[in-house]
Amino acid sequence: MKKVFLLLLLAVNILGISNDATAQTQDSLPTITYGAPKDYEVGGVKVVGVQYTDANAIIGVSGLQVGKKIKFPGPDVQKAMKALWKLRLFDDVQIVKEKTIGDVIFFEILIKERPSMTTFSYVGAKKSQHDDLNGIVTRFIPKGTIVTESNKANVINGVTKYYREKGFLDASVKVTEEKDPKRVNGVKLIVSILKANRIKIQDITFEGNANASARKLRKKMDKTHRKLKIFSSSKLIRDEYEEDKKKILKYYGNIGFRDAQVVSDSIWREKDGDLKIHMKINEGRRYYFRNIVWKGNSIYESQVLSQVLGIQKGDIYNAELLDQRLRFSQDGRDVSSLYMDNGYLFFNVEPTEVAIDGDSIDLEMRLYEGPQATIDKVTIKGNDRTHEHVIRRELRTLPGEKFSRSDIIRSQREIINLGYFNQEALGINTPVNPQRGTVDIEYKVEEKPSDQLELSAGWGGFGVVGTLGVSFNNFSIRNIFNKSAWSPLPQGDGQRLSIRAQSNGKYYQSYNISFTEPWLGGKRPNSLTVGSSYSKFSGYYTNNSVGILQASVGLGRRMKWPDDNFVSNTSLEFQQFSLKEYPGFFPNISNGTFNSFNLSQTFSRNSISDPLFPKSGSRLTLILTATPPYSLFNGKRYSDLSYQEKFKWVEFYKWRFNAEWYTPVAGKMVLRTAAKVGSLGYYNKYVGYTPFNRFVLGGDGLANRQIAQVGQEILAMRGYKVDEFPNSQNGGGTTFAKYTAELRYPISLNPSSTIFATAFVEGGNTWGSLKDFKPFDVRRAAGLGLRVFLPMFGTLGFDYGIGFDKPNVTSGKFTDFGTFNIVLGFEPD
Repeated sequence: MKKVFLLLLLAVNILGISNDATAQTQDSLPTITYGAPKDYEVGGVKVVGVQYTDANAIIGVSGLQVGKKIKFPGPDVQKAMKALWKLRLFDDVQIVKEKTIGDVIFFEILIKERPSMTTFSYVGAKKSQHDDLNGIVTRFIPKGTIVTESNKANVINGVTKYYREKGFLDASVKVTEEKDPKRVNGVKLIVSILKANRIKIQDITFEGNANASARKLRKKMDKTHRKLKIFSSSKLIRDEYEEDKKKILKYYGNIGFRDAQVVSDSIWREKDGDLKIHMKINEGRRYYFRNIVWKGNSIYESQVLSQVLGIQKGDIYNAELLDQRLRFSQDGRDVSSLYMDNGYLFFNVEPTEVAIDGDSIDLEMRLYEGPQATIDKVTIKGNDRTHEHVIRRELRTLPGEKFSRSDIIRSQREIINLGYFNQEALGINTPVNPQRGTVDIEYKVEEKPSDQLELSAGWGGFGVVGTLGVSFNNFSIRNIFNKSAWSPLPQGDGQRLSIRAQSNGKYYQSYNISFTEPWLGGKRPNSLTVGSSYSKFSGYYTNNSVGILQASVGLGRRMKWPDDNFVSNTSLEFQQFSLKEYPGFFPNISNGTFNSFNLSQTFSRNSISDPLFPKSGSRLTLILTATPPYSLFNGKRYSDLSYQEKFKWVEFYKWRFNAEWYTPVAGKMVLRTAAKVGSLGYYNKYVGYTPFNRFVLGGDGLANRQIAQVGQEILAMRGYKVDEFPNSQNGGGTTFAKYTAELRYPISLNPSSTIFATAFVEGGNTWGSLKDFKPFDVRRAAGLGLRVFLPMFGTLGFDYGIGFDKPNVTSGKFTDFGTFNIVLGFEPD
């Protein structure tokens, strides 16, 4: 009897079968002898109580399939219970016998489901962090998912990690459930966050660093910083900290200490809660290069390879420099480039240490030159708007030519400079066919918006001025009558069409249109540009006005000498100035009609890496402009002529030189340096300087653009207004110089929104003649600025400059020296 009682008690506790459930069925109340299990065949299984869980899945997990031979009571039901509880999806599980028919048994699985999550909310989290937290919560518990202790723990761990990565090392997270009255068996999750104080790194110290200063080692740690460092967050993230330790050892390896180790490191909390980090370093000995021998080279002599390598006997051992000079250097000075630019795509070099003698290392450079590879196919993918020939004509990689890595790099730069594609998404694949000795080149591009809309209103030199303009930078004039090509305009041929209008009503109006075909004829990079404009300025007095009509045509071509970065452009321009009682713009002239017909020749070289945010390269431009010397051959006595007669046909010559360089400084920061100088001359001393086409310094983009329409060449000078330079009231100077140094730091390099901040110093001045030119007698300025480039609207910029040499400022107030400038649509000179 005791044995029967014990078996009964065991069955109740393990199988979860209640006394009532085991003692009755729906049809009868049989007597079961627990000491004598019987053999049954499972005749059916019914799942009761489920609403969101698949019943067939529950039966499958239980293992009680129809037709299965089991013993009951016995271990099969016990295993089924364990399998269902292991899912952790239910608050209660029971398996009861429904009925038996002979040796066939029927079961019911009684389930009480856990609630499912309907929504969630946060306590203690900033609204700006909700998107990040939503991703964490829904990753572990998607809406409608059954809530378990396990996935709640996953949410707690994920949210805690999120805050710890932000420096809140003491953050604690709790997840609670609250019934959702709008849904049966639904719960709301409340994620409660107690961030506590942000834990910063008070100091990072080192021991054993005899050959590297602590400051230098801390600088090599990209992510782990002291709280003293400006513009950098101070927090400890373990994974990033471990990576920073590797960077310290990499730095040691680059200064010859290849055996350096971080022997130990300690991290502890100070009384104020901040962290301190201390590293103990064993530098080891410093190593040097000794003998370097080349093996396997037949194309180039060892002396040539050593010269390209640029590492001498006795130089400090630097594994990173060695790898750069062998395989890839930003400046193209590496052995691999030497071979790959000559078609040896399969080239490989392995530096092998053949001897380590004390602090000296001997290297053997083992080369595999391989055969030359020929380009087979060149394909372009992803250009859904730009026609393929527009891209293909910019490529330096042509089928049938020898492979060249520098040609691929140059092709990549030319594609970027088109301005039609996302620079970050540009991909180049080079599948190789070793058997044939060929390589295919695949360019993958991603189109981006390139057209620009200018819609603005601002205060300029003539009051409030409204501007409406459009620039279609990838236009297709040949499809202008093809309705199927309009999407929304005909595009894809790389042509540029610009239409622009400005007005403030009665006093100022300006209209211009221009068109550029970059590949005239389609076979060579010879460009054609035609343009026309008309501007009219009316004074505040009746019948006072000045009108300027302008038309030009230009031909450009890419040069092969000195290199193909040079471009030549020749243009003819006609201008007509009509003045009616309009004094002030031009010296000694207020009435009359004046004509200017000039020839301009421009030579430019452009090697910048990115048109939106250049990180390297330069841009050089020389512009020579001249009119015919009418006074030398028309026989008129100019000393006796009036100003209106002297300048009926304007004569002058002018030159201008612009140079700018972009240099990486530290991290993402780039230094832009620029120098611009120019001078206006005359043929006949009795004619003198033309009153038109002079240089005016100062002001911002909006005012400058308007005044430039009057026939003066404007150069923006931050920190000063137009009237704060010599000769500004006399039509402008005939000679100018301007120098700029500007630090640029990118905030966003996303092609859809490129943003960068600037800090600048500038100096500039104008002079009445070339003999008065003093290159260092300049008016100085410094300030800060911001640039935002939006593909649809162009450049939007703000500058605040302090002019240190402003004239007629006697108050001594700091604000009197400052000038706020706005840039709209384009970057002024």
